[in-house]
Amino acid sequence: MAESVEEVIDLSEIPFQPMDKQEIHQLETVLLVATLFRPKVLEMIHEEKFLTWVDSLAVAAAALARQKAGYTVSEIAEELGRTETTIRKHLQGETKAGQLVLETYDMLKSGELKIVTGKEEVEEKLRAEEEELERLRSKVGDVASSLNRVVEALSECRSSMDDAIEELEGVVEELKELSEGE
Repeated sequence: MAESVEEVIDLSEIPFQPMDKQEIHQLETVLLVATLFRPKVLEMIHEEKFLTWVDSLAVAAAALARQKAGYTVSEIAEELGRTETTIRKHLQGETKAGQLVLETYDMLKSGELKIVTGKEEVEEKLRAEEEELERLRSKVGDVASSLNRVVEALSECRSSMDDAIEELEGVVEELKELSEGE
């Protein structure tokens, strides 16, 4: 079993004129998925609760993919187990499913409708996260540099304080000696 859709179907290149069974299956799948997920179709399915549309859309997508590969109507009907009349109606857009699948095909071919695999979104998020990581690394570097300067300043202060304490101790000793000598 495939681990992801991309292993089965390369959605980046749609074979509008399929040459073999794999490309027919690829075009059929893309047509079905793209049609099902068009906002207009989702709304229609939701409003009218036509779950039987999935089967009709699948048949229409399969018929169109095979037609684009050069199959005859009778070959398509035989392979899909439907009547030639049903196949002809789907291919001519006389059924709602056929009409929607034909629209989807035209939209995909013209570039009006695009398949988004999610890969682009993941790559975009990854780029954004990498930029954020680099920004944070830069900020951490700035903070570390500031801390180093603070540590150096504190070290200098401590050294100055040690010198001052030493000097004060010397003065205290001198004062003790002077007070004892009196």
